[in-house]
Amino acid sequence: MNTNPHHLLGAYVLGGLEPADLALFEAHLQDCGTCRKELAVLEKVPMLLDSLPVPAAVALAGIPGGSEAPAAGVPARLFNELAHRRRTVRRRWAALAGAVAAACLAVGLAVGPLLVRPAQPDAAYSVASGGGLQVNIDMARKTWGTELAVSGSSLPAEGTLSLWVRDRAGGEDRACAWTATPSGKVKVTGATPIQLGSISSVELRDGAQRAVAVITVP
Repeated sequence: MNTNPHHLLGAYVLGGLEPADLALFEAHLQDCGTCRKELAVLEKVPMLLDSLPVPAAVALAGIPGGSEAPAAGVPARLFNELAHRRRTVRRRWAALAGAVAAACLAVGLAVGPLLVRPAQPDAAYSVASGGGLQVNIDMARKTWGTELAVSGSSLPAEGTLSLWVRDRAGGEDRACAWTATPSGKVKVTGATPIQLGSISSVELRDGAQRAVAVITVP
């Protein structure tokens, strides 16, 4: 068994750690200069990955077994972490993704210019505070649940932030997590199996699980 928390760095950068491992690694991070240096290099990788279109992300997940090499300066083990995470989170989506890709190709051949038009969300919410904090969330209804596109500014600049979705029965699910950026800005995409019509609220939490922003869904 690998007891050195250093191996959790890749999953930490990608926001894929369970609460117990997250607490273990953040405690380790306080005393490990090597991990802090690697984190400083890799902290912008999640935003790069989340900016990829779904087909590109699916292709990226296949890199370990494919012929393309990872981008320069990004460790191969980080892409291995990404591949594992993409397979785990998107396994339910594989057939749907293939159908969407085929449909996009057909539409592109007929009306290519329309592909540049961004998809419209099924619901959009925002919250702001007097201190300048701003959080915007676009929600898209999916067959498997709900996709959430999150953008924000003046957010906490340290620690790990996470987005939690609560349903009307009182249950909750973590849609995504990411390492805070020094600029306080973020643009990420999360997913939850909770259907859009069942969502009662969305909550942004800091590393100590304190609520930073709460959006109530009517």
